[in-house]
Amino acid sequence: MKALQYVEVGKAPEIREVPTPEPGPGEVRLKITAAGACHSDSFVMSLSEEEYSAFGYPLPMTLGHEGVGVVDAVGEGVHNVTLGEPVAVYGPQGCGRCRACAQGSENYCPYAADLGIVPPGLGKDGAMAEYMIVKDPRLLIPLGDLDPAENVALTDAGLTPYHAIKGSIDLLVPGSVAVVIGVGGLGHVAVQILRALTPATVVALDLSEEKLEFAREVGAHHAFLSDAEAPARIAEEVGAGPVAAVFDFVTNAKVLEIIQQLAGPRTDMVLVGAGSVERSVGLLGQPYGSRVRAPYWGTRPELMEVFELARSGQVSVETERFSLEDAPEAYRKLHDGQLRGRAVVVPSVS
Repeated sequence: MKALQYVEVGKAPEIREVPTPEPGPGEVRLKITAAGACHSDSFVMSLSEEEYSAFGYPLPMTLGHEGVGVVDAVGEGVHNVTLGEPVAVYGPQGCGRCRACAQGSENYCPYAADLGIVPPGLGKDGAMAEYMIVKDPRLLIPLGDLDPAENVALTDAGLTPYHAIKGSIDLLVPGSVAVVIGVGGLGHVAVQILRALTPATVVALDLSEEKLEFAREVGAHHAFLSDAEAPARIAEEVGAGPVAAVFDFVTNAKVLEIIQQLAGPRTDMVLVGAGSVERSVGLLGQPYGSRVRAPYWGTRPELMEVFELARSGQVSVETERFSLEDAPEAYRKLHDGQLRGRAVVVPSVS
């Protein structure tokens, strides 16, 4: 079968011929109908040799932690899925036995790292292929009648902002203001989720007028350039005072300066972007009652809820489709910031 693999650190991924995998006991094989390209993949492929070795990811590695497909074959002992059933892969996998996993919060499994359990495409072979193996059917979420290519990105680009927003839902009451920084693959879905779940006024910030217009298209009440003047523009438009929550899908020092100007007592500062910043915390280091959170992905029940939002038409993902053969171009456009939403790879399997 064909697969898009990261073969050599620092080099672009390659389309390669690899053996079609066979499911072992308890495993499920999917015929992939769509796979999503994500900034997390681009981040991994930007690491130096030393940085990459610290992650311990094998090479070559088939990319793709956003995946949907149909059940193609099952291993011994698997009885609770149906051949031909359309499903989505739940990516942040845990041990399946601890309290967090029993609650569906495998994204916070405390044992996954020690057990060597990693997401597909981020430590083991993922969905950028004609077929993939899923280790346990519990990790498969029914897709139902949702279009695979239009909705595959919801497994991360939908689930991650949904989980982040759910953590602040108690603050997003009538009259509150929520700010989304970065209206890209995740941010444009976050705007829609905020509009669907909350009565908050939604303000979007980004670096280009094109992205600001995109934010307005998907439901932002206001959209401003993400610069030093942004806090003043927000105050002028929605009134002075702290915002209820800031959802940062960028996470760098300049963005943190904006967040700190927007924050006040009880503000949630939610850092979702794959970056790292330093700031003072504690009673005298941040506004009273404020929270700084770094949520990771989301839970299995939340992914089901995201699919219901999509099924009801309240949430959708802006997608650009690529064939598996053109998948390297999808990652090039992702790296160069040339995508409006998400890149989706659609294998053509007979």
